[in-house]
Amino acid sequence: MTDMSSGAPAPGAAGQPVHTMEMRDLVAALRAGLRDFFRAPLFGLAIGGVFAAIGAVIVLSLTIWDMPWLIYPFAIGFPLVGPFAAVGLYEVSRRLAAGERPSWRGVFAVIWAQRRREVSWMAFVMLFVFWVWMYQVRLLIALCLGLISFASFEQFVAVVFTTPQGLLFLALGHVIGAVLAMVLFSITVFSIPLLLERDIDIVTAMIASVKAVLQSPFVMFGWGVFVTLGVIAASIPLFLGLVVVLPVFGHATWHLYRRAMPQ
Repeated sequence: MTDMSSGAPAPGAAGQPVHTMEMRDLVAALRAGLRDFFRAPLFGLAIGGVFAAIGAVIVLSLTIWDMPWLIYPFAIGFPLVGPFAAVGLYEVSRRLAAGERPSWRGVFAVIWAQRRREVSWMAFVMLFVFWVWMYQVRLLIALCLGLISFASFEQFVAVVFTTPQGLLFLALGHVIGAVLAMVLFSITVFSIPLLLERDIDIVTAMIASVKAVLQSPFVMFGWGVFVTLGVIAASIPLFLGLVVVLPVFGHATWHLYRRAMPQ
């Protein structure tokens, strides 16, 4: 096991077999995530609250900058960086499973220690995909709506939903966005827990994560869709729902990882 409070990883086994999961594993992981949240609610509320506050600031900033049309792609794409915010939640679940009592000092020591480990590089991977998502939105607007003018967010919505060009923009944007989301989901869903717990590099962790997704494609696709819809719904009221939804999903993902790759 990793001594994560000091940031020093213990020997790991990156090449271990990946277990095939069933829908009951998702249900069990979600129940375990809810249980961890209620056992240590302050950690989840604090981490989820920070994430929700950042999202709200982004939305308000876009409104102040008179770019409200960017709110929708930000609301969809912002959760893509969510797994990195779950580092502390994974540590809380790990300690609870080990029969330990999480402490603020211990959990934040683990989060701080990641600056010297491979998890920090994973942040760049997620942010890169996020920016690809944002720039493809801009590109699609230029290609599909470049000849149509709109001076306000209301006019933009009207153009998108009432014109052939707008409907094409919606269709292409959601298809491309779904592909990017699935790629990012596949390489991160288990790679961050692996990097936290085992002595492996980022490439090995991403390969192992993709391997686990391909081992149980329907189950993992279902989990990805469920998490995406849950996070989007929680983001609608100025990201306030993320205060609860994000920590529950974070804890659940840790337990799902343990079921897919038990030690």
